[in-house]
Amino acid sequence: MPRVTRGFKARRRRNKILKQARGYRGGKSRLFRTATEAVDRALCYSYRDRRTKKRNFRRLWIVRIGAAAKNNGTNYSRLINGMKKANIELDRKVLSNLAIVDPHAFSEVVKTTGVVSA
Repeated sequence: MPRVTRGFKARRRRNKILKQARGYRGGKSRLFRTATEAVDRALCYSYRDRRTKKRNFRRLWIVRIGAAAKNNGTNYSRLINGMKKANIELDRKVLSNLAIVDPHAFSEVVKTTGVVSA
C-alpha cells in the first residue's frame, strides 16, 4: 500500500501551527511536533495570564493609592471607606492615575472624604 501524506489539508494544518510558532527558538519554530507542544503550552499560558493580568494591575493600583493616601495623612482602607460613604465613585484605576498625574486633585478627593487624620 502506498504511503498517504494527506495532501494540502494536512499541510494547511501544519503551516497554521508553524505560523503560530514563529519566533520560537530552535526546533520549536521549525519542527512540527515540537512546535505543536510549544504552541499548546503558549496558548494555555496566554489564556491563564489574561486573567492574571487583571489581578496584577488591581494590586498595582491599590499599592499606588495606598502610597498616595499615606502622603495625605490617611491609609488605603480609610480612604476607600470614606469614598464609599461620600458617594465618590472613582474606580481604582482612575484613582491611581489621579495620584500619579495630578497629586493636588488626589488630595482634594482625600479632603472630600473627610478621613484625614491630624
